[in-house]
Amino acid sequence: MRQEEYFPDGTRIDDWFYEESFPRLEDLGKQYVLTQYGIADDGNLYTEKIQNLIDEIHATGGGVVVVPAGTYRTGALFFKQGVHLYLSSGAILLGSDDIADYPIVKTRIEGETCLYFAALINVESTKGFTLCGEGMIDGNGLRSWKAFWLRRKWNGSCTNKDEQRPRLLYIANSSDVTIHGVSLCNSHFWTTHIYKCHHVRYTGCSIFAPRSPVHAPSSDAIDIDACSYVHVKACRMEVADDAVVLKGGKGPWADTDENNGMNESILIEDCEIVACDAALTCGSESIHNRNVILRKCRVSRLQSVLHLKLRPDTPQRYEHIRVEDVNGSCRFFVTARPWTQFYDLKDRTDIPMSYADQITIRDCSVICQTFLNMALNKEHGQITSFSLKNLHIQAYMYKADECPEEDLTLHDVIVEAVEPDAWKNKKEAI
Repeated sequence: MRQEEYFPDGTRIDDWFYEESFPRLEDLGKQYVLTQYGIADDGNLYTEKIQNLIDEIHATGGGVVVVPAGTYRTGALFFKQGVHLYLSSGAILLGSDDIADYPIVKTRIEGETCLYFAALINVESTKGFTLCGEGMIDGNGLRSWKAFWLRRKWNGSCTNKDEQRPRLLYIANSSDVTIHGVSLCNSHFWTTHIYKCHHVRYTGCSIFAPRSPVHAPSSDAIDIDACSYVHVKACRMEVADDAVVLKGGKGPWADTDENNGMNESILIEDCEIVACDAALTCGSESIHNRNVILRKCRVSRLQSVLHLKLRPDTPQRYEHIRVEDVNGSCRFFVTARPWTQFYDLKDRTDIPMSYADQITIRDCSVICQTFLNMALNKEHGQITSFSLKNLHIQAYMYKADECPEEDLTLHDVIVEAVEPDAWKNKKEAI
């Protein structure tokens, strides 16, 4: 019998998180194979034909779009209730690299609901959507990465949205979502973005975006935005930004905007996380995250295991978060600092407060450059009940100078100093 487990606030982890039935093609309804509808592996763009097929499947009661082995080019696609997507072994659904193939729609991006470009795969207001298979969705983002860095060289203060580029997968206002087994790579922008969804299962996937020879900017693996009951399990994430990011809104009045919301009951486990900025990040567009667990993960060459971004222009609360049984290498073990990118208090005259409370990190073994990379401006941020337990840390530096140690509780924490010469020899592992 399985032992009961609990989220950090004592709430029992729901049985849903333990279900391990994986989707099968034959369970997804009538199969519609692309090549049977005039869509070929010939380098041409087939957005209109694929969208017409999706619309037909929806109108006739549902089924699954099957991408067979080969490479099929498309722009933005919009999936509807009852229509699933299956990628066969050897199949590549290749995104267009022309922003004109992604219409402007009302969507959610960077903590705001606004007009922006559609993603490559868009799923809105569905129940039971499934994306699975052994194939790949390739965003084909190289062109926009180069354009982004050229624009940033010309205007160092340009925002992420100024270089117009689509996300790879966007799912909004949906429930009972399954993403299983597929490879997602080379997104122009964020790779996966789920917004106001609940009961989302993300298992056995590979997510990749390069750091070289061209760095893929803002290529987060999974952005969770005002969602509940999300399970990320047995995924491999190697992107040029954060692995799992909790979002939910930003701005001085973000907590009063009905478009924003809290992330709650999030479980990330059994993952391999490589060369990302952080394994788990709260922010930079986030107002409330509660009952979050990152556990049993192997990490290497990260910037941070846990990163708490504390915005001085946004009211924030990060609470009941637990990181446990994480092993590997990183630059910083934990980072918690003010985050002022695109800072804007608008018409607010006081500074909204940010709170980090009931944060526990335990049972981890890592080698890092700096154990604690933390700083706090107590005029706008407060850390309470931050507990570090049973840790074995090898570190060149114990802490950043500003680290507020009085706000931390350490128990059975071993920090083994690494000498500079030894550190140089180990640095490649980090």
